[in-house]
Amino acid sequence: MADEPETRPEPQELEPVPERPRDEGRTFLPNRATRLRVESLAMRLVATAGIVGIGTALGAILGTQDVEAWIIALVVSTVSVLLAGVLWSSRTL
Repeated sequence: MADEPETRPEPQELEPVPERPRDEGRTFLPNRATRLRVESLAMRLVATAGIVGIGTALGAILGTQDVEAWIIALVVSTVSVLLAGVLWSSRTL
């Protein structure tokens, strides 16, 4: 048996998986071109209120942990500025 070459079964060709149609450009929110200016402003104001809420919660949590006041102010203001920068630079809002 050592003299006989090993034979391997031929690999079966796999059929390509059909591509699913893409929903290009479809998002939860309508495109900017179809959104009213008032709606865009309202969305940004609601998101800004969310940033204020995040800052308030962060300040309250740090305050209960006996963190120095200047550190709380620094952390809350830095997080608020970063989140606001991301929000207002977004092209989808």
